[in-house]
Amino acid sequence: MLATILIVAVALLHLYFMILEMFLWDKPAGLKAFALTPEFAAASKTLAANQGLYNGFLVAGLIWGLLLGADGIQIKTFFLGCVIVAGVYGGLTVKMKILYVQALPAAIALVLLLVG
Repeated sequence: MLATILIVAVALLHLYFMILEMFLWDKPAGLKAFALTPEFAAASKTLAANQGLYNGFLVAGLIWGLLLGADGIQIKTFFLGCVIVAGVYGGLTVKMKILYVQALPAAIALVLLLVG
């Protein structure tokens, strides 16, 4: 049950990232969330939307796994693993905060999923 709650939280977090990156990147919410200048946001808007789409795929995969219940353990494991890898990479290459915001919750959810 705790694993499921955390997986839902991870999915919702990535849904939020998707919305910020695809639709709000150059709006006040996106500028503030990512500490962007309007000029940089305008120049990188298409790249951010592409990145947001990938976050949407992570959300879809996690929801898919959740909808399958116990039969979805492999799908949940795979997509949590993807979130962890993306979070570690982002933490190492962009900002360490990404490691804690993205990878850590997914890692905790994965551990809970596998031991539960």
